[in-house]
Amino acid sequence: MTYSKPLHPGNLSIDDFDYPLPDDRIAQYPLSERDASKLLLYKNGTISQSVFRNIGEYLPANSLLLFNDTKVFQARIIFYKSTGAKIEIFCLEPAAPTAEYQVAFTNPGHCYWKCLIGNNKRWTNDKLELAVQVDGKSAILRAEKIDHKDDTFTIRFSWEPENLSFAALLDQSGLVPLPPYIHREADATDKDRYQTIYARLKGSVAAPTAGLHFTNRVFESLEQKKISSAYVTLHVGAGTFKPVSAATIGEHTMHSEQISITKQVLQQLLSLSKEGNQKIIIPVGTTSMRTIESFYWLGVRKMQGEMDNENPFVKQWDPYDPALDTGVTFHESMKALLTHLEDLDSNVLIASTRLIIAPGYRYRVANGLITNFHQPKSTLLLLVSALIGEDWKKVYSYALENNFRFLSYGDSCLLLP
Repeated sequence: MTYSKPLHPGNLSIDDFDYPLPDDRIAQYPLSERDASKLLLYKNGTISQSVFRNIGEYLPANSLLLFNDTKVFQARIIFYKSTGAKIEIFCLEPAAPTAEYQVAFTNPGHCYWKCLIGNNKRWTNDKLELAVQVDGKSAILRAEKIDHKDDTFTIRFSWEPENLSFAALLDQSGLVPLPPYIHREADATDKDRYQTIYARLKGSVAAPTAGLHFTNRVFESLEQKKISSAYVTLHVGAGTFKPVSAATIGEHTMHSEQISITKQVLQQLLSLSKEGNQKIIIPVGTTSMRTIESFYWLGVRKMQGEMDNENPFVKQWDPYDPALDTGVTFHESMKALLTHLEDLDSNVLIASTRLIIAPGYRYRVANGLITNFHQPKSTLLLLVSALIGEDWKKVYSYALENNFRFLSYGDSCLLLP
């Protein structure tokens, strides 16, 4: 077997991934119809455009679309002190008694979360209280600072009645965590529109926005064209909005995000990756892309006896480590993970990833990408550049010149290198 070693992107300058993005090109609201957004088409270096609802016409007939089924939760909670000072707590991820989102949301009585705090200087060590109505009944939600590291705080939430779940309290008291570049408060429509129609597992503080364009009408058209689907999960963290502030890519530290894949999907991917099978795998969104590529590297770690079975994780620079990059095939990697689940008699594999995909990365799973347009100097733009090279500049120039809408509520593109 012959394969090319990846080039390490550490010395790349982030300034090479900048472009002018006027404020008026950033979509502040979604379109009235999800699938009415523009669709930029990039195939073999050629660029054209259509409407998203027609995407099935441009996908290869033997495609499998890989979706991220995470669900955005109402992560922003507003408390008021007796003095009238407004304190905003932004829930990032569960800390105790479990770090697993689905369990943490159902925990009764109390829980600990890693959070960001707005107006922290006005909050001393006193407890904050918020009166909430849950299913027509009164409840009290309390918040207490426990410790902090850098700009992240550990908050102990407690509530009465104790038999309520934290998820139920957030549903009633929390606000939709719109991205910082949407310069308005969340309204009632965002609760529905800043969510994919197939969202299933709560855990994200940002939507996997490429999926926002999909409607039942689009899914029906894909089914008619025999285009298949599979679902993985990556719970999107606040770090997805963080631009690269370091001068070079190597100085940037990727945020960690929780990912999961089911035994059924592993079996599906394993059958697709058999020698001679020409199925084309196209992730829907950068989160789906990072998820499935991360699981490839997790499988490699498992095969080499390097996987932490208690807390499986993928490090930021794993793909660029010659000791790991030994030419393992996608099929071999998925088989190792499936064997691991069968040995554990488990139906789902939960892990975490800090994987950075940047120019020099060699894709192991994906053959294309459906995605929105990303911020300048972002790790998401690095991922796109890793897929289509310097042509990302042509794609973004075309989008700007042809009045495409940018970022979370903006338009979409299909990239087929």
